[in-house]
Amino acid sequence: MSELTRKRGRPRMLDREAGLEIAARLFWQHGYEGTSIADLTQAMGITPPSLYAAFGSKEDLYRQALDHTIEREGKSRSEALQGAMSAYDALAFYLRDVVQGITDPGKPRGCIVSTAVLQHAKENESVATVVAARREASIQALKTRFQRAIDEGELPTGTDIDGLARFYAAVVQGMSAQACDGACTERLMQVVDTALSAWPGTRHPGPRGAV
Repeated sequence: MSELTRKRGRPRMLDREAGLEIAARLFWQHGYEGTSIADLTQAMGITPPSLYAAFGSKEDLYRQALDHTIEREGKSRSEALQGAMSAYDALAFYLRDVVQGITDPGKPRGCIVSTAVLQHAKENESVATVVAARREASIQALKTRFQRAIDEGELPTGTDIDGLARFYAAVVQGMSAQACDGACTERLMQVVDTALSAWPGTRHPGPRGAV
């Protein structure tokens, strides 16, 4: 067998980073159930065996694409919550950065996590559980920051940080749904301003988008 024949017989390989980017965009646009293996392989330009070899099952690929996107999209938000900003400023940055992300004209509308796999077929229960766990992790990150705010005197002792974190998580989910319906950046920034007015602690407002 010639060298050329051997090369032609090999399955096409795809750069892993590029593959996750492609998969994430498809899942983001069409949802888990709305994205088929055929959609994925066509977009990546590879065969199903190559996809399975590189990423595992469709569910495995979804998990990897989800984590890849969360790491990229949520990096600055995580840094804000863990950094030296006041709790109010960190929360303001977090919410405004979410708005910028979910209304970015270069990306699918809405959030890949906040409103993903809410309704699903029974056989995709495990996928829904995965996404729910990612949403819960975001809530826990807010709770951790709010507990620190209590410790540092920015929130009153006895503040229900679980309820407060879930309130702001619900704001994020609602804004994601509205972004999918076409709400613009400015309109959602108004939602953020209203949500921030409910902050029960000390306030140190800074300019929009400041870190």
